[in-house]
Amino acid sequence: MSLFCFRSLSTKAAARLSPGERDILLTPLISSGWKLVDNRDAIIKEYTFNDFNEAFGFMTRVALKADKMDHHPEWFNVYNRVQVTLSTHDCQGLSKRDIELAKFCDKI
Repeated sequence: MSLFCFRSLSTKAAARLSPGERDILLTPLISSGWKLVDNRDAIIKEYTFNDFNEAFGFMTRVALKADKMDHHPEWFNVYNRVQVTLSTHDCQGLSKRDIELAKFCDKI
């Protein structure tokens, strides 16, 4: 039985961004500090907060959003810094899910 069989009926497999979508959707993220990851179809950004409490609060809000999206970031936290890497494992690259979560991270 394939992994796809275990997905809920409301969850669709994410599609990798097309070249046109990449140009349109990634440009504003790159200008807000996101960077393309070398040797991988992913984006990364580091956020710096005043203290651990603010960093952890950010991670909690992102975790709640990500869980609702069924799309979870890779991240690393040390004290007041949180590094977020986004890529969609289903399509092994960037998808609209990554764009949505990146925008959410920037918004909060």
